[in-house]
Amino acid sequence: MPYESFPDGVLVADENGIVTHANELVRRWHRNPDYDLVGMHIRDAVPLDDLHGTSWFDTIKPYDGLSIRRRINEQSWYSVRGSEYLITASIIRDKPGGKVTKLIVCARSAQIRDRLDRHKSDMVATVAHELRSPLTGIKGFSATLIHRWDAFTEDQRKFMLETIDADADRLSRLVTELLDAARIDSGRMSLRTGPVNLDQLAGRVLESVYATAKIKPQADVIGTIPVVWGDSDRLTQVFTNLVENAIRHGEGLKALEVENIQRDGKDGVAVRVIDSGPGIPVDQRDRVFSRFWRAGPGAGSGLGMFIVKGVVSLHQGEISIQDAEPKGARISAWIPVNEPSTLTDAWRDA
Repeated sequence: MPYESFPDGVLVADENGIVTHANELVRRWHRNPDYDLVGMHIRDAVPLDDLHGTSWFDTIKPYDGLSIRRRINEQSWYSVRGSEYLITASIIRDKPGGKVTKLIVCARSAQIRDRLDRHKSDMVATVAHELRSPLTGIKGFSATLIHRWDAFTEDQRKFMLETIDADADRLSRLVTELLDAARIDSGRMSLRTGPVNLDQLAGRVLESVYATAKIKPQADVIGTIPVVWGDSDRLTQVFTNLVENAIRHGEGLKALEVENIQRDGKDGVAVRVIDSGPGIPVDQRDRVFSRFWRAGPGAGSGLGMFIVKGVVSLHQGEISIQDAEPKGARISAWIPVNEPSTLTDAWRDA
């Protein structure tokens, strides 16, 4: 029967309410999953209630009620073991408004929905917390200036305005990261591709990050670096994030290497960011690229590395974390050369 391959539990009953088919998943509702549900009345074959003793069959009355009913919307019901199921049903009639000839009941576990709901709740709480921090600073200093402008010196007012400006920039960055993460999740992030020299791009990233430093590190270019086809702005975002993470969480940048590397017969460029920190434990390396993953003091929104992996993946590249010698972490992002048509066609097919 085709119902056996369904991802949900399926019960089919005839015009008299007698079960004619029950797939494997639906048998798990019953006290004894070895029971043969075929031949039972649908009332007994669906031992689900609303936790107040009212059964699904007695509440829904699929064979009675309005004669125009053709579908029973999804609702939560509970098994004898206390497991929650989402139940929906289709009512087949011999003619519009006529007699019920078949009832098809579908059920799925609510556990996945509950996990998604918890994930969304956690995400909303995290976003709210991240937004509240800069908004508190902006509101506090702006309200103070409005009501007590004359009580402060010129230098004090300037300091408050600079703090407001910095918090506004932080808020803007967070909103941008949230939008980027949402685009990656939904598959709507697009690339504006063109030729990119990753060795030059790495140099510009270091110039920008170390703009106020007296000593500016240089990228270590190994071999002849081919031109790749990609989005220069997005790749700049990737390597800026990796360098800033090395400075903030890795106790300083040790090296930024750019090398021509071939993988699986494809030419590409590996950009390696090496820090001086304690490294990243093996069991945490996959989690680093998940949304809102943060570790250690001074952690940001937790979206940076999620976006980094998303952008690298959109370029058909790979990103990985290894140990550096003698200590530290080495994060390597490999970007394939990609002929112009390759990346464009990949996006058209995505």
